[in-house]
Amino acid sequence: MNVAPRPVRAGALALVLAASLGGCGLGAGATPSQVAVTVTAEFGQRQLPGPPSLKVVGQETVMSLLERNYTVSTRFGGKFVQSIGGLSGGSEGGEPVDWFYYVNGVQAPKGAAATNVNAGDRIWWDHHDWSETESVPAVVGSFPEPFLHGYGGQRYPVAVDCSSVTSAPCKKVLSRLRELGVPAALAAAGSGGEPYVLRVLVGPFNRIATDATVATIAKGPAASGVYATFSAHGTTMDLLHPDGHPVPAPSGEVGLLAATREAEDAPVWVVTGTTEAGVAHAAEAFDELDLRDHFAVAAGPQGVLPLPVPGR
Repeated sequence: MNVAPRPVRAGALALVLAASLGGCGLGAGATPSQVAVTVTAEFGQRQLPGPPSLKVVGQETVMSLLERNYTVSTRFGGKFVQSIGGLSGGSEGGEPVDWFYYVNGVQAPKGAAATNVNAGDRIWWDHHDWSETESVPAVVGSFPEPFLHGYGGQRYPVAVDCSSVTSAPCKKVLSRLRELGVPAALAAAGSGGEPYVLRVLVGPFNRIATDATVATIAKGPAASGVYATFSAHGTTMDLLHPDGHPVPAPSGEVGLLAATREAEDAPVWVVTGTTEAGVAHAAEAFDELDLRDHFAVAAGPQGVLPLPVPGR
């Protein structure tokens, strides 16, 4: 398995790009269709206004598409995104903030000027506090991506791995994917998977955390990019603010729907909780309406709470 460079801030990584790429498109080529761009702040909590209709011209890069449709200021010869719509990177309230971008829910390992736009791509720029981690390798807020179009123009095979293949949450997740036309396979959790298979693990955390990638969630955002943690035995869950301050989740009532990623592997999604009831709430939130523009969500009887927990 080839190991990608560690994902870093979109602006910082752009510093190493060739000056010839800059903010320009790559020139002639087929214009990708069904492309969407979202620009938000505070982990998706606030959406910045965009153009009435997205302009896509020829073979775009993520950078050229952004500059074509938004007011962007740059540094270092156009290779560093300093601001979008007047909102700049730097520091807020004593905490570091910057612009990050995701394509189909995956934080790209390359700079925006070196990343081509493909048909069906959902590109998401977000301005947020990175004091806890500058790497959030995967997010759920671009659902139904990456299940429909994958990443980099290549679709992923999809597998739903369940702690109980007969459980209602397992069936719910599988049916929603198949309704989207995603040919998802069903497997028992622990059966493993190839690095290029996009897996959705469904079940209580203490039953799916035998998976090495899932287990990183218990270690906090610096390890997984997910702003929630579990106790050693998976019996309690804390939800986290952007600064890492915990908010204990109500016991047994709340589930978690999140995604993470190891190096260049396909993302791993989790539909989980401390109990079966929490898993059921998370499975109910496995849809575009509940996940839109959220990095991850906690789901309970009253609906979903975006993660990290807003405010303090």
